[in-house]
Amino acid sequence: MAQQVTDAIVTTVAANLARVQARIADAATRAGRSPASVRLVGVSKTFPPEAVVAAIRAGLTDVGENRVQEAVPKAAAVAAAGESPRWHLVGHLQTNKVKSALALFSEIESVDSLHLAESLSRHAATPIQVLLEVNVAGEATKGGFSPSEALELADRIAALPGLDVRGLMTVAPETNDPEEVRPVFRQLRDLGRAVGLPELSMGMSGDYEVAISEGATIVRIGRAIFGSRA
Repeated sequence: MAQQVTDAIVTTVAANLARVQARIADAATRAGRSPASVRLVGVSKTFPPEAVVAAIRAGLTDVGENRVQEAVPKAAAVAAAGESPRWHLVGHLQTNKVKSALALFSEIESVDSLHLAESLSRHAATPIQVLLEVNVAGEATKGGFSPSEALELADRIAALPGLDVRGLMTVAPETNDPEEVRPVFRQLRDLGRAVGLPELSMGMSGDYEVAISEGATIVRIGRAIFGSRA
């Protein structure tokens, strides 16, 4: 693995990561917040382990994956290269993969149903940090709780043994103008306050600065760090 981390990969990923980190710091400062209040998760979906290793060696500490079946061999390869990031699951989790997810991920940001929460609770040997995914925009193509469901069920899910419910997550609609999705981020922020959960995972490569201005504590960045996906 280490031999596959070429100078070109290291240079490109390191430069991209530094650029994203600087923009996060600037956005936080403009919002009157400490840059340290925003955690960066580098989403490595479809990118090879060597790109993840390059990002970690450039300073990335948290890595996100969308699918358990892709994450398991990738995490093993990254570990074989001597790196041990904090792994986040940011995509839909099927209940038949709960045990595998619990064995790998430190945080599951995509708990999108009471059924899934109960399954995680049954199988968690130690408390797992989770976020509740909220489909703020009500998009038919995306999963997650509706805002009203999240408001109704947050306390019930937080009471389940084995779950450390830290906050909320959303995926905003795709747009060429990030200002168009500001209301989505604002609604998630208000919902987080209503249910008393501090973490807000919102904002991706095209809109994370707006998300930070609305209170994001976690941003999930793939393309801006690793490049365009095939």
